[in-house]
Amino acid sequence: MHDTQPLLADSDFPAIFRKPLEILQVNLGYLCNLSCTHCHVNAGPKRTELMSLATLEQVLAVAEAANIHTLDLTGGAPEMHPHFQYLVTKARSRGINVIDRCNLTILEDKRYAGLAEFLAEQQVEIVASLPCYLEENVDKQRGKGVFKDSLAALQRLNRLGYGQKLQLNLVYNPQDAVLPPDQQNLEQAYKQHLQQHYGIVFNRLYVMANMPIQRFGSMLVSQGRFDAYLELLRGSFKKDNLDHLMCLNTVSVDWQGSVYDCDFNQMLEMPLGAAAGRIHIGDVLPQILNGASIATAAHCYGCTAGQGSSCGGALETSRS
Repeated sequence: MHDTQPLLADSDFPAIFRKPLEILQVNLGYLCNLSCTHCHVNAGPKRTELMSLATLEQVLAVAEAANIHTLDLTGGAPEMHPHFQYLVTKARSRGINVIDRCNLTILEDKRYAGLAEFLAEQQVEIVASLPCYLEENVDKQRGKGVFKDSLAALQRLNRLGYGQKLQLNLVYNPQDAVLPPDQQNLEQAYKQHLQQHYGIVFNRLYVMANMPIQRFGSMLVSQGRFDAYLELLRGSFKKDNLDHLMCLNTVSVDWQGSVYDCDFNQMLEMPLGAAAGRIHIGDVLPQILNGASIATAAHCYGCTAGQGSSCGGALETSRS
């Protein structure tokens, strides 16, 4: 796989600085039951990296000390971590909102029977990847049979109250090296199609730009399209998006406990605030993060291009 970090290092991206910490986004490991072409963490069934229980406890300690409002769990498939339910239960007992970034198909895996019911019982917010509402496109990007399993999982979640009293949001990624379409218009198309054809309801659709890193970035390099995509992102920069970037109030934690300004910087191994070396979650002092500089490179244009992109969808929509 091609390393895209050297291609991103030379950047004129504007300097940005932290606001008070509100969210911890925690990557529990790279183990996943899928191997999606757009995956920026290169997750898959053969990955063995998983966060230790001791590090999980440190995450909880920092979450409590910083009085964060949201614990955002990602992977891989975070639900495959052996202590996933322990972490969720502990966080919820402390009044912390928990987001599970779910690929949906894991809910149909017999090894994880009762998982959907557990998420509903704990009132976990689900952010679920569904890169299209058409079977052919989803299976092309994520693997044969993924679309049908995803629909079955969504219907299961609806029966448990998700999309109604419990929060269920879907995520769209473009199929190619293009900017995502208008989030509001695409959300309406998703809702109409899924309701009409499958009786599925959900709350919000988040559209996210593909980042030119890891598996997707390597594919672009192999195809000779990396520079063109990076120029598209840079040429679509909107200054207004800078004040709403997810890295301003979020710290990303990798499976080893190292901290970064965002999930994408984590994958590029760019330490928090462009520090000389890695900083561990156990050494983080939340009160001194406010006002600190954020490590940036050319991939950051992916979050500021067009309508903007974040783990909560388009930035334009979030500020309207």
